[in-house]
Amino acid sequence: MQYRRMGNTGLQLSVLSFGSWVTFAKQFQEKTAEELMTMAYNNGINFFDNAEVYALGESERLMGKVLKKKKWDRTSYTISSKVFFGHRGAANKPNQTGLSRKHITEACHEALQRLQTEYLDLFLCHRPDKNTPMEEVVRSMNTLIEQGKIFYWGTSEWSAAEIVEAHMVAKDLRLIGPAVEQPQYNLFTRQKMEVDYYTIFKNIGMGTTIWSPLASGILTGKYNEGIPKNSRMAVAGFEWLRDRELNDARIKSVIKLEKIAKQLDTSLATLSIAWCIKNPNVTTAILGATSKKQLQENLKALEVLPKLTQEVMDKIDATMATKPIMPQF
Repeated sequence: MQYRRMGNTGLQLSVLSFGSWVTFAKQFQEKTAEELMTMAYNNGINFFDNAEVYALGESERLMGKVLKKKKWDRTSYTISSKVFFGHRGAANKPNQTGLSRKHITEACHEALQRLQTEYLDLFLCHRPDKNTPMEEVVRSMNTLIEQGKIFYWGTSEWSAAEIVEAHMVAKDLRLIGPAVEQPQYNLFTRQKMEVDYYTIFKNIGMGTTIWSPLASGILTGKYNEGIPKNSRMAVAGFEWLRDRELNDARIKSVIKLEKIAKQLDTSLATLSIAWCIKNPNVTTAILGATSKKQLQENLKALEVLPKLTQEVMDKIDATMATKPIMPQF
């Protein structure tokens, strides 16, 4: 396993990590969760990602059960949670969502209970909150750090302008700003990581815990002939994901990309993950495997990484035609 410092912090995260979105308490339960987390941990993965909204809190509860059962040294791994959407679904009432001081604080306490841990290594604002002043968000997160309930705070799917504002507020108030952003990043979704955040990486030094390196499985090729029964896009309640991510143009690109994968003697999934971590601004790529076979294949990305020469990267760009254009300064 390789490890990278999270931006300008001293925290080191495994370049491949393991997440629970859609899978935990949706596609599988405790036995499989334990098997996959154990396999991940034994292969050097030290970051496990979660959020209050995943399976309406059940994902964190399931992960907490596994961590308690395994009794791993708490200093040997890192856990995240995210706050914004709440965990009650349609039953959410005012103040049970968003980034008010009340919800940030209560969501942190609830996550600690579900995960059965005394602190969170990372606590992320799952989306920006247009109704809460940035000062309130920054102060709330800083208070949790001072209380020892979280070590680092960050953002997820924030715009570059919002991240910069948070840092400006933190600097003005002499408080701790966000240290990490969690954006979607894959061969189809590149604008934020490669263009929008360019000056943030250069001038501020944010870390990133990127999600969906396989574009919800599209980049594995599993959807080339339709939607498999037990796949992520077949899960009830995630029809929106299928409608947003899956289309004929993407499938055609994946079929072309498979030729490059074969030339490198690897799979589509492994190549796609390796491509993500080739970007030095990616601290860690979150894996969402549902079986030991899938996870083992995903872990091979580290073996493929050295094969991604500039020539290969250029060939991938030409095949996918998704590279964003950098503005001329």
